[in-house]
Amino acid sequence: MPWKTLGSVLLVAVLTGPPASARPLPVEPVQPVAVLHAWDRRRAEAWARGDPRLLRPLYTPGSVAGRHDRAMLRAWARRGLVVQDLQTQLLSVRELAHSSSTWTLQVTDRLAGGVAVGHGVRRPLPGDLATTRTLWLRRVDGAWLVAAVSPG
Repeated sequence: MPWKTLGSVLLVAVLTGPPASARPLPVEPVQPVAVLHAWDRRRAEAWARGDPRLLRPLYTPGSVAGRHDRAMLRAWARRGLVVQDLQTQLLSVRELAHSSSTWTLQVTDRLAGGVAVGHGVRRPLPGDLATTRTLWLRRVDGAWLVAAVSPG
């Protein structure tokens, strides 16, 4: 290859930078609604399977909210029931505080769907009114977990 052509190739390589596959991807900011939707999907899966152990990774260790959720799921499972198609509708999400490891959100949501299923039972869950809560999330090993929940 003549030097002039090689110089042109090198100049183009320098100007365009490394190939796209070698460039780091831009980090997208995490949106609270996306975090909550993903969390709700995982919770719905635990309820559909009737397995309270699947709820444990959604809450920080010692979370009272986590203990209550697991106890409620165990009570349903003892009656031979699971909840399929559990759907939570987010009506509003307001960020109250945020850092790299904690997030405080004011969330208004409602139960939008779900069916209690068991031996000879298939009954839609009753409608739900909107409820506003404050959620404290903590980032643990890259995942946002619920640390606490309070009314309002």
